[in-house]
Amino acid sequence: MNLFHQMSQSNLLPFDGTLIYIPNFLDSHESQRYFNIFQDKIEWKQDEAILYGKHIITKRCVAWYAETGFSYRYSGTIKTALPWSEELLQLKREVENEAEESFNSCLLNLYHDGSEGMAWHSDDETSLKPYSTIASVSLGAERIFRFKHKKKNSMVELYLEAGSLLLMKGEIQTHWLHSLPKALKVKHPRINLTFRQFGTV
Repeated sequence: MNLFHQMSQSNLLPFDGTLIYIPNFLDSHESQRYFNIFQDKIEWKQDEAILYGKHIITKRCVAWYAETGFSYRYSGTIKTALPWSEELLQLKREVENEAEESFNSCLLNLYHDGSEGMAWHSDDETSLKPYSTIASVSLGAERIFRFKHKKKNSMVELYLEAGSLLLMKGEIQTHWLHSLPKALKVKHPRINLTFRQFGTV
C-alpha cells in the first residue's frame, strides 16, 4: 500500500493504467471560489440507484451536466443532463488545457461530511468513450482516495487536496476499482467534479 501526499505528475500506478495527480491545479482562492459557487448554484439531488432489485437513495448528492437533453442509464436509473453553467464551462476549459483532452460532460458529487463516501467501483459505463480520460477536480475537505487492482494484490492510496486534479487514463477503469472511504473525523463538505467523454453526447 502506498500513500501519496506530494507534488507528482508521474504515473502513480504500478501497471495496467495511468493515474496522474496534480495537487495545485487551482490555487486556494480559486478553489474556494469554485466551491462556494457550486455549493450554492448547482442543482443538487440525492443520488438514486437500483441495487439487487432495491431502490436506493443516497445521502450524497449529485448533479450531471452536459449538452441539453442528453440522457444515459446508470445503476438502473435514467440520468438527464442539465445545461452547462458559465462557471462549469470555465472550469472545464481549465481542465481541458491542463489534461490536453476534451470533455463533454461532468458528474458532480457533494459529500456533506466524512460520514458519506463511495464504495468500490469502476467508471466503466458502456456509453463512455473507450479508454477515455476521466479528470477529477476536488474542492473542499481533503479526503483519502483508494485504488485496488481487480485481480492482483495491489493497492494505492492518495490524499485528494482542495484544488487538486486527478487524471485517470488508459486502461485504468478496466483493471482497477476505486473508492472514497468514510472518514468520520472529517466534518466539512467536499465537492468532486469528474469531467468525462461520452461517445453519444
